[in-house]
Amino acid sequence: MSDGQVEEQTVSLVDVLKEDEELEEEASAVLAGSDSDHCSYPQGYVKRQALYACHTCTPGGGEAAGVCLACSYKCHEGHDLYELYTKRNFRCDCGNRKFPELQCKLFPEKDDVNHLNKYSHNFFGVYCTCNRPYPDPDDQVEDEMIQCVVCEDWLHGRHLGTEVPDCVELQEMMCESCMTKNSFLWTYAAHLAVPGVDLKQEAEADESNTKTEEKDDDVIEPSCKRSREEAEPNCKLKELQLIGQKRVQSGAVFWPSGWRSKLCSCNTCKERLTEAGVSFLSDESDTVLAYENKGKNSEQTARGNDPLMSALDNLNRVQQLEIIHGYNDMKTELKDFLQRFAAEGKVVTPEDIRQFFEQQQTRRRRVDAGSFFST
Repeated sequence: MSDGQVEEQTVSLVDVLKEDEELEEEASAVLAGSDSDHCSYPQGYVKRQALYACHTCTPGGGEAAGVCLACSYKCHEGHDLYELYTKRNFRCDCGNRKFPELQCKLFPEKDDVNHLNKYSHNFFGVYCTCNRPYPDPDDQVEDEMIQCVVCEDWLHGRHLGTEVPDCVELQEMMCESCMTKNSFLWTYAAHLAVPGVDLKQEAEADESNTKTEEKDDDVIEPSCKRSREEAEPNCKLKELQLIGQKRVQSGAVFWPSGWRSKLCSCNTCKERLTEAGVSFLSDESDTVLAYENKGKNSEQTARGNDPLMSALDNLNRVQQLEIIHGYNDMKTELKDFLQRFAAEGKVVTPEDIRQFFEQQQTRRRRVDAGSFFST
């Protein structure tokens, strides 16, 4: 084998390691921000945490319930679980009244019900306005799922009623239903949000805007005299209403990074957010991105520098080639191992991973022993 071929495979190894590192970071973003060893119930209503719903313990038709990361490992091992990603202001339900046949192994002393928890159809394994599972075995269309920042439901990109912008992972989405329930947010959207394209009305948008421009001005923009009299000093919302910039009020809205800091913080607007149950919108640390960054930073601090990546520079090409074959073999076997869990809808526990690598070590010892005695 030529040096060029070895060098090409060496680069591919680094690329594979980096790709796996990115996947590991994505998992850490969700899980590292939550405690995998202790039930989160004593912490009360946690600001944001990874959650699961157990179909085995709370099947459809019953009461919705959610369990924390640690309880999904310790109390619901082998159960049929729905991964809910993260939810805000939630207290672990594991072992409370909603689980008549299960006692929490980590923190059994729980109230019967967590009255401030909010539930949705996600807790029964269905998502979006189409009310379908994910992944959906009957849906052959490749489409990304995006979480609404308010209701925290997951929606298909094609069901948002607007085009999905580029770099969507750096933005926050608010579904049309939540925008309609909090109509004052349309004023902010006209000035702060990513420009949207209404897929329902795109063909007739220009004509519709022309006909309704004067009517919209009358509804949204009150007289300057009345607004100045009633508006609280330095109310950003009133100032934006006076500017009168319009936006089609349909479809989901995408908000760029930092938009929350631009919401009005006057007393009237604070009360409006609180009454609507969306006071968290003024909190930058409430974002999923902030939670993910916290998890990544915690994981990186715990791991320190990756010794494997550092060691590559000290190996010759033959050694690197040997690592390539060994790594690819292990990666294939690990993928097959994890696919069995995915097919059965089971959560992979730390014990499962330990057993996998113990089997790998046993197999390696047998191979080494065989080569030692071979003639």
